[in-house]
Amino acid sequence: MNIVWGGEHQPAEDVRDLMSRAGDQALSAESVDCDAVEVSLSFVSEDEIRALNGSYRDIDRVTDVLSFPQYTDVDALRAAVLAAGGAALIPLGDVVICTARARAQARDCGHSAEREFVYLFVHSLLHLLGYDHEDDMDKRRMRAAEEATMAKVNLAR
Repeated sequence: MNIVWGGEHQPAEDVRDLMSRAGDQALSAESVDCDAVEVSLSFVSEDEIRALNGSYRDIDRVTDVLSFPQYTDVDALRAAVLAAGGAALIPLGDVVICTARARAQARDCGHSAEREFVYLFVHSLLHLLGYDHEDDMDKRRMRAAEEATMAKVNLAR
């Protein structure tokens, strides 16, 4: 997967490499050609994510991550990849991570910031693939996909 990295608050290169590997694992698990898609991944301040929440969700608060999908589900994405036939990268969507919130959550949960950044990216990537956690069944399905991906990059709980 091609990741377009943005923002002034990015984690270290080794963490970004791990995020990229986890992203490829999540896509492969959904039978999506990793080399055919692109995602925009930005790291922002608390003020910036609060503003995005206000603009796009009518919520005036800081959150850890936001996802802006280009497709409604993974089948639509697979169809777009097939139609492109490798001629162009297919934009999967945008992910925005609040760096300060991610670091604070890592401390609160007692694990590394590395794990938190990777988890938030995997979580958002699954949203871009059509996963949700609105009801218990969807939540269990999404959590299982998250944990499977995290285990593949040696960051299981």
